[in-house]
Amino acid sequence: MTVSYRQPGVVLTDRHFTVPLDHADPTGETIELYAREVVATDKAHQELPWLVYLQGGPGFGANRFVGKGAWLGRALKEFRVLLLDQRGTGHSTPANRQTLPLRGGPSAQADYLTHFRADSIVRDCEAIRREVTGGAPWTVLGQSFGGFCTVSYLSLAPEGLTAAIITGGLPSLDAHADDVYRAAYPRIERKVAAHYARYPQDVERARRIADHLIANEVVLPNGYRLTAEAFQSLGIVLGGSEGSHRLHYLLENAFVRTPQGPALSDAFQEDVQGLLSYAGHPLYALVHEAIYGQDARATAWAAERVRAEFPQFDAAKTLAGDGPLQFTGESIHPWMFDCDPALRPLRETADLLAARADWTPLYDPARLAANEVPVAAAVYHDDMYVDTAHSLATARAIRGLRTWVTDEFEHDGVRAGGTRVLDRLLALTRDEA
Repeated sequence: MTVSYRQPGVVLTDRHFTVPLDHADPTGETIELYAREVVATDKAHQELPWLVYLQGGPGFGANRFVGKGAWLGRALKEFRVLLLDQRGTGHSTPANRQTLPLRGGPSAQADYLTHFRADSIVRDCEAIRREVTGGAPWTVLGQSFGGFCTVSYLSLAPEGLTAAIITGGLPSLDAHADDVYRAAYPRIERKVAAHYARYPQDVERARRIADHLIANEVVLPNGYRLTAEAFQSLGIVLGGSEGSHRLHYLLENAFVRTPQGPALSDAFQEDVQGLLSYAGHPLYALVHEAIYGQDARATAWAAERVRAEFPQFDAAKTLAGDGPLQFTGESIHPWMFDCDPALRPLRETADLLAARADWTPLYDPARLAANEVPVAAAVYHDDMYVDTAHSLATARAIRGLRTWVTDEFEHDGVRAGGTRVLDRLLALTRDEA
């Protein structure tokens, strides 16, 4: 049943679709997808071109906007927008600790999750496009991992696209996960240095918290074991436009005095568990490194292995000296499946995915070199999550792609920049800028 309802300035319609789990077996098992159609109230009865939004992640449902927030207001001036909950996320058939045991044991769960990468998401889009648009091509907007999916779209089904817009999401076409993280750790270190330059008082605060966590076992109210390494992973927020400020405000009230001595405050623990828990998006942790798998090599917990090449990220070694504690960024580690109660039942499944060595290519360099779809991409100058050099190399490999390289925004520029980022990229696809 299709249900429509209203928010300020927009009409929303819930859309549900049935697609194959494995698009290579179209008569086999199916899963459900959910998407929210959005149109401006004054255009609700008009025939409009479609724009489908692919959320960052992997493992996150599409943004839940209220009205015309962020970039959506600009899109609604001329498009009918489809906010897709990619397979396994949001209101689509979920993949988490509660549902995955329905598949069977860890081996069956890992096999199931091999169908949750960019290539399957593109095939989903093509399956529902025919139902949504009647077969007409549409514009895709891909943020972060959604940009990875968009490059797969250009590789696998460019005939489905009128134009492609990518924000902070041009992936390397051939880098192994090891290469991705070798490029990532120096970027993270720069972001941490910039944070401490802005808030020098946080150097001692971060060291004190990490020292406390090494000396004491701390279990957060939701059952998360807060170790020094887990605390360091809060650095993931530094890739956003307000991330440094958020981290500062988190650190400034970490301790309270108790009859037993200093302790981490309830307020600090509550905020930390909200930032670290994967209960709402476990698929992110499960398939994060798999999005870089493209050949017969296992990812093999690449972020953890490569981290050992950068000893400055070892908290215990840092605390033995007088240097600043390094935070980490967008990386998944095996110990997370021990710390987080939402991930603990999935540890063996995650290990099996990390050991897989039969990944298929996600991109087609030859087809990208012959691309005819108008494409524009925002590349953020020192993006913490996606390597700028990798992005620019890919931009050169996609025929006709136009880049907007800027240091005005962080990775979340399409949100933080309001209408400006989408407006600029649409203009680039139309040779108007």
